[in-house]
Amino acid sequence: MGQKIQKSTPERELWAQYDALQLGSGWDEKDITKPQILIEDVYGDSHPGSVHLNQLTEQAKYGVFECGAYPAHFHATDICDGCAQGHDGMNYILASREAICDMVEIHGSATPWDGLILTSSCDKSVPAHLKAAARLDIPTIFIPGGSMRPSPYMATSMKAGDISLRQKREGQISEQEVRDYKITGCPSYGACAFLGTASTMQCMAEALGLALPGSALVPATMRDILQYSRDAGRRIMDLVNRGIKASMIMTKEAFYNAFVIHSAIGGSTNAMIHMPSIARELGIILDPEEIDEINHKIPHMVNVTPSGEFPTEAFWFAGAIPMVQLYLKDYLNLDVMTVTGKSLGENLEDLQRENFFARNLGYLANYGLTREDLIIPPDKADEMGSIAVLKGNIAPEGSVVKYSACDKKLYKHRGPARVFDSEEEAHRAVVKGEINPGDMIVIRYEGPRGSGMPEMFMTTEAIVCDPRLNGTVSLITDGRFSGATRGAAIGHISPEAAVGGPLAYIREGDIIEYDIQARQINCVGIKGSLKEPVEIEKILKERANREGIAPRPVRKGLLKRYTSLALSAMEGAGYE
Repeated sequence: MGQKIQKSTPERELWAQYDALQLGSGWDEKDITKPQILIEDVYGDSHPGSVHLNQLTEQAKYGVFECGAYPAHFHATDICDGCAQGHDGMNYILASREAICDMVEIHGSATPWDGLILTSSCDKSVPAHLKAAARLDIPTIFIPGGSMRPSPYMATSMKAGDISLRQKREGQISEQEVRDYKITGCPSYGACAFLGTASTMQCMAEALGLALPGSALVPATMRDILQYSRDAGRRIMDLVNRGIKASMIMTKEAFYNAFVIHSAIGGSTNAMIHMPSIARELGIILDPEEIDEINHKIPHMVNVTPSGEFPTEAFWFAGAIPMVQLYLKDYLNLDVMTVTGKSLGENLEDLQRENFFARNLGYLANYGLTREDLIIPPDKADEMGSIAVLKGNIAPEGSVVKYSACDKKLYKHRGPARVFDSEEEAHRAVVKGEINPGDMIVIRYEGPRGSGMPEMFMTTEAIVCDPRLNGTVSLITDGRFSGATRGAAIGHISPEAAVGGPLAYIREGDIIEYDIQARQINCVGIKGSLKEPVEIEKILKERANREGIAPRPVRKGLLKRYTSLALSAMEGAGYE
């Protein structure tokens, strides 16, 4: 292939030290004249989703070398939601998305690069990388970090909710059961084996066209993931030579396609934060009501935990995102550009010719499963969509619920508010048996400005793992949830309490009602008595004028910056 002049040539000729510094880093004199590719990963010892990424970037480097360019390897390690669960470390998790994105921007902007390869696996690093790709807007390809192996009996690390709740209640669990979970809960590297935020965002990267077809959720321990990584290294120079930038792939039509897939797979509610934030980097504003409308017409087709039964590697064996796209091709814009340099429609035709859809079915047979056990054909699906946007007098800008992971008995619920100003307080109340069936748990001041928008997974799991409460209690918050969250969990309430949103003025014993089918969530009563909407509005205003909002803790550093500048959850919770 013909070699183009490298982008950094003017800077190299401007200042001789530029070349000297690269030569001092181990490059040779031929290397410094080649097109230069920035390879970014979040490799580190922080968690299983990152500890193997050096293997992927090594393969990507080989692919870059093969095509006559030179790769430079940079890192900005991510952190794990699971390790931050239930303590103040969780407040830093969403802010870490912005920090990683900023670091990649710094790496990508301080010197010119001809192309960019990104690899990550997990909740905040994948959207951070996609945001950075949009911000830098150079030829870019993303390598998903793949799926962890399943735990015994096709379980996942999500069993932590049940284990942890019983640990806190005397006499409910043995030390041996706890130890057995710890040893088997995360049996390999890769993203956790359920369709949480990590797996969802890998799927979104592919659905946007920025990852190679079929690369999302490939088992992280199989040779295939190394092949995808090598191919990504080869492919980047084609994008460079053709001048195909990230913005030419991540278009408004591509985001529409991605939300069609999100609806069909039952993706994490956190995509409703990350995808708008990625789009804003490109000047694209995603309307939550348009996303909600997609969920009215796209069938929920994927039987993967937490909305279904099976782990993510089984989904990949069944055909993964390309199979879902093939089933839903009449709903998709097949002309969108992708990192193959071809359209989505052309990619699906190529995969069929290459036998991608049939080749891995034998792995499913090892488990005694068929494709239809994992991916339900649209005409056989019994549920439309997976995510709903609810609005009302406590969420004027909106809120989000993943109804595909919710008991249908709680699609509509009216109950007394049990109000807490932090997740820790609410969790203690659940553990101590202070929450009653039928209650509406309200957790506020946990939005982006309130505390950094931590997830409420420890509390939602405590609810669904308690037989007395499961299927009868709903949780409402301006915070967010884990992608693994199950049950009636309504989050992202906007505007949030910390900026004076109505949730700040709900009191213990007020009556809250939501209706998923009607897309409504409202305060309908005060201190146990039903009231007319006009009277409710008047009382909430009186409370606001009389009491105001609770003062927030003094913060410093990154968390101070984030909680001072973050947009609302419905706008993506990034910076303006």
